[in-house]
Amino acid sequence: MIGERLQELRKDYGMSQEELAGILGVSHYTISSYECNRSDPDDKSKIIIAKLFNVSVDYLLGLIDDPVSYDREHRIICLPHNFNNEDFIEIENYINFLKHKKQM
Repeated sequence: MIGERLQELRKDYGMSQEELAGILGVSHYTISSYECNRSDPDDKSKIIIAKLFNVSVDYLLGLIDDPVSYDREHRIICLPHNFNNEDFIEIENYINFLKHKKQM
């Protein structure tokens, strides 16, 4: 599970295996091994990956399916999977409206 999610996150961020390898201090062959599920990153690397891609370790491990932030300081709203970008923009606009309303 972690391999597929790692590859997806890396590609979503436009990062090469070599770049991720440099951040983790491993070879790009090791990243390839992670992504093919031949081996798993150690716990320290999992934490670095979670912070780098702003997801929880639970998401990386496949315990949850929503890529929520590792940062629990902020409240998070998980949107249904069928919400598109227009829905997201509408929600953002409503949140901004509520912020403005509270400032009055």
